[in-house]
Amino acid sequence: MTKFYTQNGDDGYTGLLGEGRIAKHAPRLEAVGNIDEATAALGMVRAVSKHPLTSELVLIVQRDLYQLMAEVAATPENAIHFRKITSDKVSWLEEQTDGISAMVSLPTEFIVPGDSLSGATISLARTIIRRAERSIARLIHAGELENQQLLRYLNRLSSLCFVLELLENQAAGKHTPTLAKI
Repeated sequence: MTKFYTQNGDDGYTGLLGEGRIAKHAPRLEAVGNIDEATAALGMVRAVSKHPLTSELVLIVQRDLYQLMAEVAATPENAIHFRKITSDKVSWLEEQTDGISAMVSLPTEFIVPGDSLSGATISLARTIIRRAERSIARLIHAGELENQQLLRYLNRLSSLCFVLELLENQAAGKHTPTLAKI
């Protein structure tokens, strides 16, 4: 029978993709966890989405996030072997965001999440993506990651999630978003 545990992390350390082990509370592992959480949250989006385009795009993004996570989980000398997130991926996100922006009514004020279940799940995923972005920024600024496209990708992904939230709200019959009273 296959075991689904190794007991290797019982000491509070884990291996990277490469030589050595690091503490599970290290900033690199925090970033990996944030990306993993974002991927799971996007899975919830896919499960409840109303508009077929949302599900299609989110699956592509989830696959990209696994590649992004692998590069972050690699040792610095091995990271290049896992580099799949490039400026082309960032451009693709921009194209998708622009396309969806043309399909929805863009609010002029901050919106309050929760106009639809699917829109609310995207909003939650967007906030987790923002946390992952901050984790990656910390690693890049500390010189522990060199691929700036990882940061750009997560930044554009949060924008895509925002317009997908609007698309999902419209697909659920909510054409006017609830605005924040500031």
